[in-house]
Amino acid sequence: QVQLVESGGGLVQAGDSLRLSCDASGRTLSNWNMGWFRQAPGKEREFVARSSRDGIITYARSSVKGRFTISRDDANTKVYLQMDRLAPDDTAVYYCAASLFYVGESMNRWDYWGQGTPVTVSS
Repeated sequence: QVQLVESGGGLVQAGDSLRLSCDASGRTLSNWNMGWFRQAPGKEREFVARSSRDGIITYARSSVKGRFTISRDDANTKVYLQMDRLAPDDTAVYYCAASLFYVGESMNRWDYWGQGTPVTVSS
C-alpha cells in the first residue's frame, strides 16, 4: 500500500508558476508508475501527466504540454509537477496517483490516490 500526500497548491495569478509535490512518506516509488490528474469544478477528473517506472514520461494531449513538467526526486520518494505559465483554465484540484502495472489515462485503473491539492489561477 502506498500513501500519497500532495502539497504545493495555492492561489496564483495567470502567468505564474507552481510546483506541486507528491510525497510517499519516504517509501520508494521506483517500482511504481506515477501520475498527475486534475479535476476542475463541475468536470470529470482528467489525466495530466505520468512518469512510468521505466522512465517514460507522457503528457496529456492538451494545453499542458510544454508548460507542465513531471519529475521524480533522486531518492525516488517524491514526484513533482512543475507548472509554468498558468492560466485560469488550469484551476482544479490536482491529484497524485500510483499504479504498479497501469500507465494509461483511465483514472479508474490507478491503484492509489492522494487527497488532492487545490490550484486556483486568477486572471
